[in-house]
Amino acid sequence: QAQVEESGGGLVQAGGSLRLSCSAPGRHFSTYNMAWFRQAPGKERELVAAITWNGEVTYGRDSMKGRFTIARDNTEKMVYLEMNSLEPDDTAVYYCTVQSVAGVSADFWGQGTQVTVSS
Repeated sequence: QAQVEESGGGLVQAGGSLRLSCSAPGRHFSTYNMAWFRQAPGKERELVAAITWNGEVTYGRDSMKGRFTIARDNTEKMVYLEMNSLEPDDTAVYYCTVQSVAGVSADFWGQGTQVTVSS
């Protein structure tokens, strides 16, 4: 089972930026498809961004495109989510997840990191 741990959340004013980090130090990290999800209070969990083992990226809502950037570092076994121009609606717990390992579906989640955007 892959271990997943997020960090980098916090409180930021609207218009500010945060960089979330996800550590997934598995032996086969380079084969992992990874994703960030988020869940706001009273709302369903939603996809923020995903990145495949070979670097193909997908973003959730259109409002995330251009503001959020997902990237990975296979050497460090890390995935990052750079978030700019943050809005109060971005307030949520952000989760990192391993979606597949070497092409086999997986479902490993971190504990989440809180992002709070004040107006």
